[in-house]
Amino acid sequence: MTVPPTPHRRSSRVTRRALFGTAGAVAAGAALTPAVIAATGGSGDGSGQGSDGGSGDAAPAGTTPRSFPRTRSAAATGEEAVRTDFPIGFVGVAWAGARSAAGGGIRLTGTGEGEDAGDAGTDWQPLSGGGCSDSNGGRLLVAARQASGYELRAPDGATSLISVALDTSRGPRREIPVPKDPTRVRGVEYLSRAAWGADESLRFLPDGTENTPTEFYPFQTLTVHHTVTPNDDPDPAATVRGIYEFHAITNDWGDIGYHFLIDEAGRIYEGRYSGEGGLPAHDEDGNMVTAFHVGGFNSGNLGIALLGDLTEQGPTEAARAALTQLVRAVFRLHGRDPLADVTYVNPVNGTEVEVAEISGHRDWLETDCPGEVMHAELAALREVVAAGG
Repeated sequence: MTVPPTPHRRSSRVTRRALFGTAGAVAAGAALTPAVIAATGGSGDGSGQGSDGGSGDAAPAGTTPRSFPRTRSAAATGEEAVRTDFPIGFVGVAWAGARSAAGGGIRLTGTGEGEDAGDAGTDWQPLSGGGCSDSNGGRLLVAARQASGYELRAPDGATSLISVALDTSRGPRREIPVPKDPTRVRGVEYLSRAAWGADESLRFLPDGTENTPTEFYPFQTLTVHHTVTPNDDPDPAATVRGIYEFHAITNDWGDIGYHFLIDEAGRIYEGRYSGEGGLPAHDEDGNMVTAFHVGGFNSGNLGIALLGDLTEQGPTEAARAALTQLVRAVFRLHGRDPLADVTYVNPVNGTEVEVAEISGHRDWLETDCPGEVMHAELAALREVVAAGG
């Protein structure tokens, strides 16, 4: 894979520190069966480093090299059983032609679990659980418990089924220069893309061009999501890397779909790439980069995803506090009323939707996201953001 070109760094009229603050595949061994159609990744991570993670150059001033595992992946189509030569942390599943996951299922193999000891696999589980869907299909990231393989059943009426096995925690190491010190401004601190180990090569096609170039529009509204990944996550940064690979490569969006993500410890992760100048998710003029979190209604719509499944439980106190701080900072920046109802107008195609300034994914499309309990908390979020403090 071609290493992406070094982005042109323009002088910033509004710096990233002005509001928030900074903190800090080539698949290795996917079994090549007819079901496995791709094993993507690459030796490049946008830094010009070799496969051993060492560039031979000193880290830029204000940064320090940090080591991250390179993501290993194996993509497949259809229901044929898949096996890999690496432990699978997540299986990303997407389908078309059927919005509902009814009839769909996944069974992990090579786990040492299940009723049949000789089978060493799990029982079948449904492809459901509050995940996101779109107008013609669905998408789900399933925790795989370090399995060595899986089997799938397509949802009823699905016209296609694709999947990808992901290992984001045990691959070969690579180094990325990361800001040395966290910075707190207006009470909000975040992890830059480098600080959670984003492989910037995933944003680029083999010919070196950016898969989905950035576009910027004025902020209009904000949408809250949950990721339907496991609660009590022991390695949330690895989960963010899994979401990134699933969105950028399997969904072919060219990047992670959210502007920000928040884990249960209250750490905020920078999502969609927005350039080297300006605030995270914005350009130097304060316009917002288009991401990929609400199909058909993305431009001018800022997406924040809470890691975990908030269908039957709410966010942790730390995650709730971080969400409140981040949303308050965004609304202060843009001078909007968090209690308002607005007419969202898609600046690309003119589509209009009546929606609350702070909404949940389900307010836009047929989906369970951001979970029953989290959606019920949005009214309180609007009130506390409006109250300031």
